[in-house]
Amino acid sequence: MSETTTEPPPLTRRERRKASHARDVTYRVVGVIGELLITLGVLLFAFLLWQLWWTDVVGNRAQAEIVAELPFEPVPTATPSAGAPAGPVIAPPRRDEPPVMAEPPHATTFATIQVPRWVGEPERPISQGTDRATVLDVLGAGHYEGTAMPGGLGNFAVAGHRTTYAKPFNRVEELQVGDPLIIRTTDNIWYVYRVTSTEIVDPSNVGVIAPVPGDPGAVPTERLITLTTCHPMFSARERFIVHGVLDYWAPTSDGIPAELAGGA
Repeated sequence: MSETTTEPPPLTRRERRKASHARDVTYRVVGVIGELLITLGVLLFAFLLWQLWWTDVVGNRAQAEIVAELPFEPVPTATPSAGAPAGPVIAPPRRDEPPVMAEPPHATTFATIQVPRWVGEPERPISQGTDRATVLDVLGAGHYEGTAMPGGLGNFAVAGHRTTYAKPFNRVEELQVGDPLIIRTTDNIWYVYRVTSTEIVDPSNVGVIAPVPGDPGAVPTERLITLTTCHPMFSARERFIVHGVLDYWAPTSDGIPAELAGGA
């Protein structure tokens, strides 16, 4: 026996219209979703462009203007002799007790930092405080309030962005033991610190900015510096920490540190 098959009856005109309408609705929904996804992608790209590039452009310009407006004395220059060109005077290092300025009001820019290891990086401003809205996002690096001031006994602790907003501490992982970290204050004093160690810690480890890093209850006997920034890149999961100790100080009227003139 052979099986017979029956074909479904043809769709009525009404059924065909309903099926066509359903397809049209589906296509419109898919189209709207596609347009929304494209718009979301464009907005996300624009946000990333602003966050990762434009904040650097604006931040670098703003920080350069801040440094240019600081009341620094002119650096003395040597008189050319025997055919030698004029150049900056090298300040003799001083290792007696340095002058220490008073802690300024919040968001006051009172110093700059220069790191010879970071060739091509500009002089960056340091301001009082470490909140993002009034200091780190708009003024550059920030001084942890309550920690030592430059040259003071204890720990001069400074925070800075590693990415975005001109990223003053972007190249922090390049630092090596012995590298100079040069601070210039609006009191016209140079403080030359030397890197002693680096470490990566949990954000909750606030002991790294204690007067004696890692030993919050100890009485300080050294003049230290600590730089803190986020780690790894584009993440706040950890903190990259740089510790250093004061090597010497000098008035800016005596010249510039040898390290800024290519000295070790």
